[in-house]
Amino acid sequence: MTILAPERRYGLRLVRQRLHQATFREAILAAYGSKCAITGLPEARLLDAAHIMPDKDEELGQPVVQNALPLSKIHHAAFDANLIGIDPDYRIHVSEELLSMNDGPMFEYGLKAMAGRLIKFPTRAKDYPDRDRLAERFSEFISFGP
Repeated sequence: MTILAPERRYGLRLVRQRLHQATFREAILAAYGSKCAITGLPEARLLDAAHIMPDKDEELGQPVVQNALPLSKIHHAAFDANLIGIDPDYRIHVSEELLSMNDGPMFEYGLKAMAGRLIKFPTRAKDYPDRDRLAERFSEFISFGP
């Protein structure tokens, strides 16, 4: 049986690039000692600077340390998809959708086991995530719930 590969096709795309992103990421990683705020994973190459409120939000989306969390790639994706949320008291919540799934150890210990725990904090209190931003974002997480 011959499997045909799809034809390779390419297109040009004009993108709007956030030029401040590299500096923003460096500031977030420095504030948290290059560790994931959810798991403590200490590998900077696997961490993103995840906005609490998106960059496009003119009022709350500024690229400041208080509007971000260093998250591993999987936790960043889950946060952006509202599969995990962080309340204004810094507690981690996992969606019912994820909690009801059964899978291997990465899923059980890397995502589901985080439910109810507090995030790991930055070194300086002035860098803590902004509670108002967390509240706004958490209300989005709740709206996606059951």
